[in-house]
Amino acid sequence: MSIQTRRLLGTSLLLTSLMFGASQALAEVVLHRGNSGEPQTLDQANTSIDIEAFILKDLYEGLTIYDAKGEIVPGAAESWTISDDGTVYTFKIRENAKWSDGSPVTAEDFVYSIQRVQNPETAAKYANILYPIKNAEKANKGEAKLEEIGVKAVDEKTLEVTLERATPFFLELLAHQTALPVSKASVEKNGKDFVKPGVMVSNGAYKLESHVPNDNLVVVKNESHWDAANTQIDKVVFYPIDDQAASVRRFEAKEMDLVYNFSADQINRLKDSYGEQVRVSPSASTYYYVFDTRQEPFSDVRVRQALSMAVDRDFLANEIYSGAQLPTYSLVPDGLGGYEAAKADFAEMSQLDREDKAIELMKEAGYGEGGKPLAIEIRYNTNPNHERVATAVADMWKNTFGATVTMTNLDVASHYAYLQEGGAFNVARAGWVADYADAENFLGLNVSTNTSFNYGKYNNPEFDALMAKSYTEGDADARKKILHDAEVMLMRDQPIAPLMSTANLWLVSDRVTGWQDNAANEHLSRFLRVAE
Repeated sequence: MSIQTRRLLGTSLLLTSLMFGASQALAEVVLHRGNSGEPQTLDQANTSIDIEAFILKDLYEGLTIYDAKGEIVPGAAESWTISDDGTVYTFKIRENAKWSDGSPVTAEDFVYSIQRVQNPETAAKYANILYPIKNAEKANKGEAKLEEIGVKAVDEKTLEVTLERATPFFLELLAHQTALPVSKASVEKNGKDFVKPGVMVSNGAYKLESHVPNDNLVVVKNESHWDAANTQIDKVVFYPIDDQAASVRRFEAKEMDLVYNFSADQINRLKDSYGEQVRVSPSASTYYYVFDTRQEPFSDVRVRQALSMAVDRDFLANEIYSGAQLPTYSLVPDGLGGYEAAKADFAEMSQLDREDKAIELMKEAGYGEGGKPLAIEIRYNTNPNHERVATAVADMWKNTFGATVTMTNLDVASHYAYLQEGGAFNVARAGWVADYADAENFLGLNVSTNTSFNYGKYNNPEFDALMAKSYTEGDADARKKILHDAEVMLMRDQPIAPLMSTANLWLVSDRVTGWQDNAANEHLSRFLRVAE
């Protein structure tokens, strides 16, 4: 071989190597996320469940966000100041914050978005999240004009928010999906179609590329995002699979990198096979059953107390969830924001003593042996764990009271839509994850005016009065005492039966780095990395 031939061959090999290296460097980085259900909506004003939040927080960015550790950090706002009395927040929006169409994110976009959420015509399910803002609640109830809400664009990049009263957890509220902004220009131009692929204009790390209901939803990197240079994943594919066994199989086949929620009876097997890829982390959340207090016999407090007492929570937590959940007798997770939860008065009784007391209460109410027959329907969202819980509870009620129990299940979106729209039921499964670290977030679910989340339509003026008093109490310790008293009343009346403090269950592929377990269960795709 001549010197010239060797030179040409060497040059060819070098070019081939460079081209191969370039193609590798340019390879699209894709994250495949199992999301355990189809979202009801991609309109942040009407969102209500976590599987929607995971998508929306990739698409949009609030004034504040949660980082990978689950801690509040600046988002679209680079900084803020708070008045001495804690009632006025002034946010400086990033100069380079842009929408996916390249237009600037402005203070007026946030004013418009907050007013839109509080507009009664929007019928936002989570409007109460922003009630701490001055006149927000009044506007939402039609008692004040939208222009009277305490949000003002001082200039294009400065937003001033005035509160009704000091709210220590306000920055956390702003990271909730309901507080995510919309592009005023896009919504005014496109109306309800602003959520559609090819139409949506977003300001988060990603933009919506496609959505095939019950199949997949694809978001791609938003090059207009202010921190796009640090977003390493180019595309995220969300799979709305509520079949947990199918999700696990796809994870094991390396078709999905993340799986949210899997059957708890698989924990030990999966840990044996996948070790630290199985993530079980504490969550500030409660798994509970709610009773429809509008109809007999669930309108009778004795019936509700008896049914709650008869549930063996230890069995549910240990046998069904393999210890991944903890039994609970309070709605508020203990220790949340320094709060001491109020437990039901039967919490310290043995299960046998609870059952004896439950039978006594049920007889007083005229049901059970020698009384009227007890027929109960349990509703739950489709999920093997929820089915096993419902089956176990049905067996407990049958054995204790001779009840006839049937079960009905719907997909997660339909289940919660039915409850939020006021559909009648007997007993329904529900869960609540803290939106912010304050007991009010849980107790406020049961205020009679909370039409979205007071599924059982519990109505107790004394409870409502205590909750109202908590909103005006400025002393932190005194406020916690008021909330505690409210929970004592709630646990006495048992419109809901808290069953377990839930854990976050994830499968995280060893291809994924940057993952950090956190109680807030916040995992933005922009903070993750995927090794190809």
